[in-house]
Order: sequence, then structure tokens, then C-alpha cells
Amino acid sequence: MQALLRDVDMSLLNHKPRAQPEPRELEAFPIAAEQQVFEEEFAELDSDTHRKSPAALFGSRRIGAVVVPKQLRSAVTSLIESSDKSQLHSDAVRLFANPEGDKPGWQMQLDTKYRSYKQGARHAERDATAFASVALPGHYSAIYSVFNHLKHRMPSDWEVERVIDWGSGTYAGLWASLFSFRRLTEKSVEMDELDAAHSTVQHYLGIDRRTGLVAIGDRLLKDVPVSPTLSVRHRKTLGEEENLPREEGKKTVALTAFTLSSLTSPLARKQLVKEIWESGAHTMILIDHDSTSGFEAIAQAREFLLKLGQKEQENPELESSSIRGSHVVAPCPHDGACPLFHSGSSRLVCGFSQRMQRPAFVRLTKHSKLGHEDVQFSYVVIQRGPRPTQMNSNAGRIGLVGLRDVQERIVKATPVKQLSLFEEGAAQASPASTESLSSPELASQALAKAPSGEELSATKLETVLRQEAYHWPRLVFPPMKKSGHVILDSCTPEGKIMRLTVPKSQGKQPYYDARKSSWGDLFPHPPKNAPQERVVVKGSSGKVKSVQRDHIGKGQGEKPRTSSMYDKVATSVREAKKEKRRWEKFMKKEQVWNID
Repeated sequence: MQALLRDVDMSLLNHKPRAQPEPRELEAFPIAAEQQVFEEEFAELDSDTHRKSPAALFGSRRIGAVVVPKQLRSAVTSLIESSDKSQLHSDAVRLFANPEGDKPGWQMQLDTKYRSYKQGARHAERDATAFASVALPGHYSAIYSVFNHLKHRMPSDWEVERVIDWGSGTYAGLWASLFSFRRLTEKSVEMDELDAAHSTVQHYLGIDRRTGLVAIGDRLLKDVPVSPTLSVRHRKTLGEEENLPREEGKKTVALTAFTLSSLTSPLARKQLVKEIWESGAHTMILIDHDSTSGFEAIAQAREFLLKLGQKEQENPELESSSIRGSHVVAPCPHDGACPLFHSGSSRLVCGFSQRMQRPAFVRLTKHSKLGHEDVQFSYVVIQRGPRPTQMNSNAGRIGLVGLRDVQERIVKATPVKQLSLFEEGAAQASPASTESLSSPELASQALAKAPSGEELSATKLETVLRQEAYHWPRLVFPPMKKSGHVILDSCTPEGKIMRLTVPKSQGKQPYYDARKSSWGDLFPHPPKNAPQERVVVKGSSGKVKSVQRDHIGKGQGEKPRTSSMYDKVATSVREAKKEKRRWEKFMKKEQVWNID
């Protein structure tokens, strides 16, 4: 044992500790300017923006998630801070919670029912505060989304100076117009940092009889810094003195959001739409819920406004007028009858969805941890004047995906004449030969030609695509993306609901654009195969009797809400206990002998 300990001591004495290497510091080497430019161009070239064709990119430009600006959030937060929080939550649950029904959850429609007018007047301010904390952000997101799409479809010099809002409530239309229609600036601003004082809107007229909602809107207006030249007025009805001549209404927008379906009678809805037409506004925007009642209210108003425009065109007294008629800007690619609208028996709804980042006060009021919310709505945008003529230039139909496909075909078709070994000192390929693979502008210039064959600049290309987009199919349902093809249920320029199938064999660029398409996009590529049409057969009473190809438009929405596994287990446990008690009672009475 002692010998072993001596050996251990000797080994420890002879051990020489190794010196630990000093930690090496990372040294930053400057990147050459040529390499940095190449990396930036490669990243830009590989982005989805250039992989899509310019036409598909124009038809799919939309907002991923709407963010309520900081100015409006602060105003609503200060309003909530001055109220009773527990009472606010109970009011929100009473007014907007919908635990039952087809779509359980929180609704955005204010439906107050009181026993008397005095009782409703006492709760008016409380109800309006709950409305501002629950429904106002959703209404703002839907209106802002429609405004954003309208700006994209209009020319760059289009401006809005006057807004007339029917059913203004807490001024959701005012906030959306102030933050949407802004003066042109050199730098882009994030949605969270939008400033209401930089808006082109100079006059806002809100029309609403609900004094409680209007009072809360005025309180919010005091906390939002707006332009000193902005004029905000409120009226219970629109007087004839407020109407403008048609020639002076080009910078005026008439808006009604989530109001038509709340009116009790068709006559009241017709009267409101007639006021919108007679206001003289050049652009008329109608938004409502995506429910059956909301969609039918929008479809009826659309049909009525188009009829009024048709009467103007047939009126010989208005032949000298420069603005006659009306046409649909969005979402319909036609001015005919809506193929989904069947009064009283509509089975499908033409609705769209916009995601919104929930502000903190919405999460606290709803007692929810979910950070986003999907706002679903139906809408129509109608402008005065004839519909732009259809032009088929096929410009901007190729992006980076199609360009690479063309280059690969050219390389495969070119015969190889001679093979040469690569040497390090050999001359490299000329810049002109590699320009097609390194220039991100080439993808946007591909097939950017007018019918005459001349190349189009970026501005002219956008003008051509803007006019062509009036006749592109609109995806009114979410696309179904399969392994080798994409199914697009669309509203077509023929005024029909058709199922367009884009297979992989149609080409890399159309197939890529179809796979990257989303609900609500405009799709520029015609299908390879003949589309399927959804045909509605009506009876003598006008009701829907049958639908041919009824599968079109179905199976793409939300899945039906089924009971959870815990509900089934609880039901089976209750049934088992009930059967056990019944058997024990049966045994106590000694009736077992009576069983054969």
C-alpha cells in the first residue's frame, strides 16, 4: 500500500501542468464592396417578391396583419383607465360575447336591447366604452384593409380630401381614413408609427343617431393629435345642402361600415344607399359582416347602385355630363349580377378575412392571451363612370421562376460543340453573360411589353396591370393546394363562380404563382384546362332549387366545431354511473329471479 502511495506521489510531482491557451478574439475583416453588392442583389433576387411574376404580385399585395397605431391605442387606453374595469368586462361580455350559435366567440356587432328608451340612455356611455375596447379595433382593421386595397388599385395621384361616414359610431371610419390617406413622403412609415396629422383628409362628416357612441368618438378625438385644418362634424341625418355636384366629388369618399345589416327594414337600407348615391361622392365603399345577412345587405346595395348608374347612362338629359354610370372596383371583376346572391336563400357568402394584432386593452377586456384576431367582412367598392376597357397585353407574366425556366430550356436546347478544362488563370465569363442571373431588375422586366412590342418601364407596367386587374378573377374562397395542382374557386369576369385548376404541367411560373396565392387575391394567369362552373337552378318562386357542382366553394372554410374528447368521456362516465345505480336498485328488490 505504501509503495502504491509513493508511486502516486511521484506521478503528481512529475506532472507538468499545461499552459491554457489564451482565448482568441474574432477579428472582423472588411467585406469588399463588390462582394457586398453581390450578396444584396442575390438576397433581393431570391426573395418572394421577384420569384412571383409582376402581375401576380400586383394582384396579391395585401396586409399581413393590421396594427392599430400608437396614437389611437393611447387614446382608447386612457378612456379605459378612467372607467370601472370589472364593470367594463361585464358590459363587454353582455354585449359582444356569443358562446352559442354557428360561430361561438366574440362578435363585433353592437345589439343593445333595453326595456325602455330611458334605460338605454342610461347605459349608452357604458355600452360605447365597451364598444371602443372590443369592436373598434376590428372595425378599424377591416376599413383600413379595404382602404389599402383601394389605394393600390387607384393611380398614384389619387387623393381623398372629404369623407362622409354613415353609421360613424366611435369614428372608426375617421381613424382608418386619417391613417390610410396620407401625404406622399419619401420614407415609408410603420403602421404602429402612423401620424394622423399627415393625412390628406380635410373634412369628415359622421352620420349617426347613437349619441353614446358619438360622445365616445369625440372623447377619443381630443386625445389624438390631428391636423389643425381638419374639420370633423356630426349629424343625425344628411341634409340636401351637404350633397355635392358629381364633378366636384372626385376627392370625396362615401363610407358605411357594419351598418346596413343592423337596420331593421329593407326600406331603411334602401334609403341609406340612396343617400350615399345622392351625396355626389365619386367613390362609394360599403362594408358589413360576413354573415348571410351582412353579405345579402351588401349584395342588394351593390345591385341598387349599379342600377342607378345604368339609369344615368340611359338618361338623355345627362349626355353632356362627363361622369355617368357606375362600376365595381373591388372585389368583383364584373358589373353583372352577383352569382352568390340569392335573396333569402344564399348558401355561400362572399367574404374576406383580415388579421389584426390585438392591442393590450382588447386582450385585457376579453380576458384572452391570444395576440391576434381574424376580422371577417364583406364589402364592395363602387365608383362613378364607365368600367375601364379590357386589354390583353399579357405584360408582367414572368418572374424569376419563369425566367430561370426559360434559361434552363435555352441551355438544354443549345448543342455542346467543345469541352474545355477550367484553369485558375483562365478568363471568366463576361459580365453580359451573367447579367441575366444577377440583375434583380431583369425579373420585373420579363415580358413587360405593350401589345406593340415596346418595353415598358416600371411605372408604365404598373399602369397597364392596374387596368388589366379590372378583369382578373378574384379568389373568393381560400385556394386548395394539392401535390401536383392548385384549385382556385374564383369569381370570374363572366360573372360566374368557377373552379380554376392550375396543374404543374402548365408551367413553373403559373404554378408557383398559384401556390403562393391567398384568399382574396386577383389571379392573372388563365387556366390550362376548361374551368368548372357552379350553376344555381331556381324554382318558380325564385328560391334556390338545386345547385350543380355544389362542391365549388365548400370544404375550405372553418371546420365545424365538434365536442372535445373530455365531453365524450364525461358523458360515458355519467351513463355508466346511472346504469350501475339502476342495477344496484334492481338487485336490492330481488327481481333477478323474474328474468328469463
